[in-house]
Amino acid sequence: MPMTKIEAFDSVWDAVADTSGQAASLRARAEPMRQIAAVIEGNDWTPSAAAMHCGVAQPRSDDLLRGRVSRFCLNALVNSATAMGRRVHMELQAA
Repeated sequence: MPMTKIEAFDSVWDAVADTSGQAASLRARAEPMRQIAAVIEGNDWTPSAAAMHCGVAQPRSDDLLRGRVSRFCLNALVNSATAMGRRVHMELQAA
């Protein structure tokens, strides 16, 4: 039986992305999504209340809570965080 090569990745984003740029974009979107979802869950908002507080339609807030990173751009996440009364901070780090 032939041996298969096992690849190791630094993160799940590196494993699912085709390029390092795509992985960085996924990583950058995943963090605000996680934080927005934590606020929603911490406030025990219903799905419709979550959508209202995020300034989006309920299917969009459902996508956010399900972690569908590929369906969001940073701009949409910043807009949702701002609608919730949050401020977004980003920083660049050496690779």
